[in-house]
Amino acid sequence: MVQKELARARRRLLNWPHSFYKKPSRARHSMRKSFVTLAVLSTLAPFAPTLHAAGDTPVALDLLLRGGTVYTGDSDTPVVGDVGIAGDRIVFAGKAASAQFTAKRVIDATGMVVAPGFIDAHTHADADLHSNDPKKRLNIPFLTQGVTTAVIGNDGFGGFDIAAQTQKLRAAPVGTNVAMYVGFGPVRMSELGEANRAPTPEQLEAMKKRVSQGMCEGALGLSTGLFYTPQNFSKTEEVIELAKVAARHGGIYDSHIRDESMYNIGLKGSIDEVIRIGHEAKLPVHVAHIKALGVDVQGQSGDIIKRIEKERAGGLDITADHYPWTASSTRFSAALLPPWANEGGRAATLQRFDDASQQERLRKDMRENLRLRGGPEAILFSAGSTKYVGKTLADVAKASNADPIDAAIAVLRDGDLMIASFNQSDDDVCAFMKRPWVMTSSDSSMGHPRAYGTFARKYDQYVVKEHTISLAQFIRGSSSLTADTLGLKQRGHLRPGYYADVVVFDPARYAAKATYTQPTLLSEGVTTVLVNGQLAVDGGKPTGVGAGQPLLRTPKAGSCSSSG
Repeated sequence: MVQKELARARRRLLNWPHSFYKKPSRARHSMRKSFVTLAVLSTLAPFAPTLHAAGDTPVALDLLLRGGTVYTGDSDTPVVGDVGIAGDRIVFAGKAASAQFTAKRVIDATGMVVAPGFIDAHTHADADLHSNDPKKRLNIPFLTQGVTTAVIGNDGFGGFDIAAQTQKLRAAPVGTNVAMYVGFGPVRMSELGEANRAPTPEQLEAMKKRVSQGMCEGALGLSTGLFYTPQNFSKTEEVIELAKVAARHGGIYDSHIRDESMYNIGLKGSIDEVIRIGHEAKLPVHVAHIKALGVDVQGQSGDIIKRIEKERAGGLDITADHYPWTASSTRFSAALLPPWANEGGRAATLQRFDDASQQERLRKDMRENLRLRGGPEAILFSAGSTKYVGKTLADVAKASNADPIDAAIAVLRDGDLMIASFNQSDDDVCAFMKRPWVMTSSDSSMGHPRAYGTFARKYDQYVVKEHTISLAQFIRGSSSLTADTLGLKQRGHLRPGYYADVVVFDPARYAAKATYTQPTLLSEGVTTVLVNGQLAVDGGKPTGVGAGQPLLRTPKAGSCSSSG
């Protein structure tokens, strides 16, 4: 009897529109009463033996978030109300809870914003999430911003061994959910190493099989970092062939584009390349941390937006993510050395520093790349050798009474540091931020405050202080848009039956504390975070609970047969 009722409940839930709250008050009350009962029956299947009656039988929730300003992710209009949770699922979200429900614990969210847990579309949290250090695996810098899901494998750096990564993520607790890309870098290096050449037909076929493997094991899609060696040795046609594999399995294409500045084909040329890949591979495409980087392309955001929106209007599914900082972050070698100087790895690069026949070309290219970045004053060493951290390249050159290029080579001889590169205009950052197809990401990396403060900064700086976007836009671009774009099922919305990934923050206190000189300060103002229904942050403090799960994308039906 209970199982029949459960099946009936699920069918009715699927058929009901999300707009039922707009019904007249009496009908709304009746509909809501029935809806709540059916939602409970659907989402609390493990407790079915105790649910012998519908009607007004009291139902115990595990947690009730009471009296908050609730943004469900489905509407820009909030509702002052409650969110009920049982197990790892949301039972209801919106108007005040029916008297039918009791809760084991009630958290007073009066005056707080209650929203779907934030999803970071582009991170480099791979090492922490796979660490043997239990504290690093908790991903606390993310949780204290309200982030409940982190995407890894970005910039083409992720492995194609998705099953192995999944097993490791399940073997020990992690603080956030984790979604993964297949990385073009490891795929290419498995066949070509760091060689600057095209793959043979046999090598390309082996690479395609590795992409297919990763997709069949649950990857979101294929990620590339076409700016980085050795991925930048690839031709567009090679990438298209691999993207076709991701498309066959129902995945997406995510790319750190080949050039965000004027290093090679230029920002506009790189956007054209992404668009071409989308059309020829026939899959959704996503531009990672979209920006106009460097003095030659600042101000081009308007042209890029028009180009993308023309394609969107024509039917291409193209989206982007961004971070709300004017400084980017990368390795010093990637910023200053031309691709040819990185071929063969670090040992080969160091040899080129001592090869007199290559000095003129090397220094010319390095000087041009430094100009694009805004000069030595715009390069801040942020992580690595304490000899340089906290200093600009201009500081290092002045201290040694050396030309900036000579100083740069000396630094690179010591090691490859992370830098903060101040190379964007705030006008461009804001222009991208406002578009409804642009979501939030941190591009988290060592030595940059974005790992600890991206979501909090976006709210504090661009919602509260500058009014660039609304609170609703911020929440949508940090949760539901991301979940829907990446195909994260039953995530990113506060809906009955969805997983209970929830953030509660104080709108008067939510802000980043991390700075370029103190990049590891935790954000403030988040009071409660739930990951799969478990409290990861309680009363503003991390609980130490690791409730995160790997989020695997289901491949397109029939695409992972033995022949495919």
